[in-house]
Amino acid sequence: MYDLRPHLDAEVDPGTNLLVSGPAMTGKRSLVLDVLAEGTRGGDSSIIVTTKDGADRVLKDYRKRIDYEDRPVAVVDCVSRQQGVDDVRDDDRIKYASSPVDMTGIGIKLSEFLEAFYTDRGIERNRIMVHSLSTLLMYAELQTVFRFLHVFTGRVQSVDGLGLFCIDSTAHDDQTMNTLKQLFDGIITTNEDAEPTVRLAR
Repeated sequence: MYDLRPHLDAEVDPGTNLLVSGPAMTGKRSLVLDVLAEGTRGGDSSIIVTTKDGADRVLKDYRKRIDYEDRPVAVVDCVSRQQGVDDVRDDDRIKYASSPVDMTGIGIKLSEFLEAFYTDRGIERNRIMVHSLSTLLMYAELQTVFRFLHVFTGRVQSVDGLGLFCIDSTAHDDQTMNTLKQLFDGIITTNEDAEPTVRLAR
């Protein structure tokens, strides 16, 4: 089981993918980083796929939660190359996709980290965060994002990982939200004036 406490009152089975949904500025990113850091503390690996902030900023925010120096923490950065930072190179901590549209590249980089942690290092518990699906939907059609997530969530499931996928619920219509919800085992909902809630589909 993956224990999401103390940040969320829930335990979920390995291979679970959760949609983290709420309006902008309701703390989705911060909440999921906290859940990942708690896992890092317990020996889980953490892989952060970021479509909004560069890897440096993500790791700086992560370091405020935990010193990850010798721990299995990694970032797939989908931002820096798109912003014209050409001199970045993949290493053991950060891998770069060309842009948020490069979903094939994002999938490959994620698989490389999972291979390194799960297969090569024998880490059986891997927590994966995607922030944010709203960015992917700005650049690509819903069906393209759906197909990408179908493969991505399947990958998380295949390694008994925990996948946490953030989305700005107010940026998309009901049809988009309902289509994407089919891919997930439950939803974490954030609100401005209430604690986050967890609803598991099964």
